[in-house]
Amino acid sequence: MSLGDEYENTGGYGGTGQTRTRMPDSGGGPHGGGRRGGRTSSRSLVMVVGVVVLLIAAIAFANRGGDSSSTDETDDSPQTAATAPSGEKPVRSKNAGIPSGFAHDRQGAESAAANYSVALGSAELFDADRRRAIVAAVYAPDVAAARQADLDQAYSNEEFLANIGLDKAGKAPVGQTFISRVIPVGTKVTKSTENAATVEVWYTSLFGLSGEGSTNPVTESWYTTTYQLSWVEDDWKITDFQQKDGPVPVGRDQQASTADDMTKAVEEFGGLTYAR
Repeated sequence: MSLGDEYENTGGYGGTGQTRTRMPDSGGGPHGGGRRGGRTSSRSLVMVVGVVVLLIAAIAFANRGGDSSSTDETDDSPQTAATAPSGEKPVRSKNAGIPSGFAHDRQGAESAAANYSVALGSAELFDADRRRAIVAAVYAPDVAAARQADLDQAYSNEEFLANIGLDKAGKAPVGQTFISRVIPVGTKVTKSTENAATVEVWYTSLFGLSGEGSTNPVTESWYTTTYQLSWVEDDWKITDFQQKDGPVPVGRDQQASTADDMTKAVEEFGGLTYAR
C-alpha cells in the first residue's frame, strides 16, 4: 500500500442507547417476576433484537477501513480516527532506542511523527552523546548534520542551561530531577504523496526541575509541531518542522503535586510507543 492510500473516516458508535430499569413484579416466581402475556414478551423480544442489531452495526462501522488507493497527492482535509483500529501492526524495531521501521503509508507517517516528537522533546537531548544518536535516528541524512550543529550550539549554551537550572554539562543540581517530556495527544496528515508527508502532532509538554529548592518547577505547556517527512532508507525521516503554541485547554482547579510526587511519577511511569 502506498502513502497515497486514503483512509476512510470512522464515525464512532451509532445512536445513543438507553437503559430501562424495571422493578420486580410481585409474586409468581423465585425472582419476584410474575408471568406476562404473550404480547408484552413479543414486544420485549423485538426491542432486544433491535438493540443487538444496532450494536453489531456500530462495531462493524467502527472497525471498517478504506480500500480506495491512489498514488497521487491526497485530500488535505484532516481525518481523525482516534479510537478506530487500523489493522496495521505497530513497529517492532528500534534505532538508538527510538521506534523505527514505520509502515510506508499515512499511518506510518503519523506514528513516526509522534514518536520523533517524543524523542526530540526528551531530557536525553541535553546529553551530547544521546543527542547525536537521536538526531541520526530521526532526521534525513541530508539534513542531519546541519540540525546536529544547531542543536549542539543551543544545548551547550551555558546561559540557556543556567536559565533552566542546569549546569554547563546539562545536569540538574544534586537532589533535583530534570524533567522534559512530550506526550502526544493526536496527529493528522495534512498533505501526502507516496514518499512525502506533512504531519501535525498536537502534544502537551512537561518541563522543569522537581525537588526541594527548585526555582524552575515542572510546568505544563501545549504545542503543535508540523513535521515534513520523507521516505528515506526504508523509513520515515524528518526534513523540516515548524512549531506553534496550542491549542491550549482550560486548566482545572487542581492542587499541584509535591516535588517528591512529581519526581516519582516521572521516574516510575515509562513512556509509550505511538502507533496509529
